[in-house]
Amino acid sequence: MNNKDLSLDIRTDKEVKDSFSVSYLEKLTYGEDQPVCRANYHRIYLIKEGPGRIQIDEREYPISGSELFILAKGQLYAFKRNTLISGYEICFGDCFWEKAPASANNCKAVLFNDATANQQVSITNTDLAELSLHFSALYSEFNKDDYINKPDALAAYLKIIMIKTANLNALLTSGNDSYENKLYRRFLDMVSSSYQTTHEVADFAQRLGISTRKLTDLCQKCGGKGAKELINGQLIAEAKRSLQFSSKPVKEIAYHLNFSTSEQFSHFFKKNTRLSPNQYRLNFAKIGM
Repeated sequence: MNNKDLSLDIRTDKEVKDSFSVSYLEKLTYGEDQPVCRANYHRIYLIKEGPGRIQIDEREYPISGSELFILAKGQLYAFKRNTLISGYEICFGDCFWEKAPASANNCKAVLFNDATANQQVSITNTDLAELSLHFSALYSEFNKDDYINKPDALAAYLKIIMIKTANLNALLTSGNDSYENKLYRRFLDMVSSSYQTTHEVADFAQRLGISTRKLTDLCQKCGGKGAKELINGQLIAEAKRSLQFSSKPVKEIAYHLNFSTSEQFSHFFKKNTRLSPNQYRLNFAKIGM
């Protein structure tokens, strides 16, 4: 990869009518490495058969079949050379998800607001068979002629798939819709939408009407990570994407992420990655050559 203008390597995501689509992938083959694409929609891939590889942000995952991949809006992804997959792809935007019943919001918040923790989910043959039935039903409904309540029906099918997917995650299996879980879900939503505006746990705690200590304890209890760790994780993920796939100067990236100076951003980045922003960008460019 040439780092003279890394932004040219990013593909524009496809436009999706009404912010929702379902595709059936039958032995889809990628003979060459695909251009990196920034996702404008959330995605769920149900991979029935492989083999292959997919890059999501800075990590590369093997594809073997009987697995799910969860991609959140804003993540960068690309299928690699010699990948052959069969299965389904669901794309949906936040405006479509609003049609789904509110009772499923906990699933979306935990799966997609911390997508890196759920990026690849291996499933048993039994789970694969059950999920395939749900994906197939959704695909069939999606391809029917439009009717007045069709979006509501599609959202209901999507809700079932999200709940089934969430139940594969041990963190959610033991969870319930308690007051604490609702607060945690609201915090994840806030971080996802506001991490570029504020980095302080106290600011989020104030908006939630609880103490900073309470928010930190709540995040550890419900998600296994501290509040500051979750905020920093969002910042580092976006910083890495900008360094990998854009030619923006470090100073501009720092400004975009609401750091006072490029030095403050560089110190933060090195503390969390052990590399300076320029070292990270150079290392990534060397890997892609």
